[in-house]
Amino acid sequence: MRNDNPDPDPPQPDNAPQRQKPGFKQVVLSVLAAVFGIQTQENRERDFKKGDPRDYIAVYVVLVIALIIGMIVVVNLVLESAGA
Repeated sequence: MRNDNPDPDPPQPDNAPQRQKPGFKQVVLSVLAAVFGIQTQENRERDFKKGDPRDYIAVYVVLVIALIIGMIVVVNLVLESAGA
């Protein structure tokens, strides 16, 4: 009996790059680089090909919340030191 369905994941040669998900540190660094506009083309392609969008969205949301909280703290410290 012949199987006409091609193997969805054929074995790759030893020198082929592995399709591993980017780690937590890579996701955080990619989000920070993207926020500041200094993301490299190579990293952007890696993120879109191998990364899970939910990971990047979650890190971005946490980053934005931390930024807002940080701004509130700084403004309150400045207002407090100005005697307001």
